[in-house]
Amino acid sequence: MNIGQHISQQFNEELEDIRNHVMAMGGLVEQQLSDAIIALVECNRELGEQVISNDHRVNGLEVNIDEECSRVLARRQPAAGDLRLIVAVIKTITDLERIGDQAERVGRMAVRLVDAEMKQSHYVELQHIGNHVREMLHSALDAFARMDPVAALNVAREDIKVDNEYESIMRQLMTFMMEDPRTISRVLDVMWAARALERIGDHARNISEYVIYLVKGKDVRHVSLDQMEEEVRSER
Repeated sequence: MNIGQHISQQFNEELEDIRNHVMAMGGLVEQQLSDAIIALVECNRELGEQVISNDHRVNGLEVNIDEECSRVLARRQPAAGDLRLIVAVIKTITDLERIGDQAERVGRMAVRLVDAEMKQSHYVELQHIGNHVREMLHSALDAFARMDPVAALNVAREDIKVDNEYESIMRQLMTFMMEDPRTISRVLDVMWAARALERIGDHARNISEYVIYLVKGKDVRHVSLDQMEEEVRSER
């Protein structure tokens, strides 16, 4: 793609600034997610509260980047690949903001669960799915930075594995509640945390789909993985 190669040097710089700001926002969201997972599995109240208090920074970056995109649309009236870049950025930062919200939710659950007596196995399972979605997010952002549709396709594949992990965790937690009804309140908090992590996987997949749209010019939302792969492998 010839994004960022224009007669106007200022236009080049504007597009590059937008991409850099998206990556900066992605880096902050990655850190929020990593801290939230650590706070949850290590019962770290202070780190959980830090995740909660930092959520406003993610929200602020979304607003700033959205305003940058609006200015470029108004002044430059981009077309073709440039327009797809702006659209992909607007959609990507929306999903990044939602990942930040889910990380904040995990942080809140971590604070609530600090004093709970829970089986260590539950936290191990949450750490596993947490690390999985964190890797998905990192890979999706890397695919965006490199405009790599093949890497983006691999992220979409990983989301199926995350969904399977989530269903397994839910079955185990429901069994645990039935065996000991006294734990229902605490287990529900664990379930909310697991659900938030699963949703982060969905948002990471969304970002990967925007990468494919950006590079291939094809909307692959709501299509099967086979259809997505066909679009990625096509020479069009």
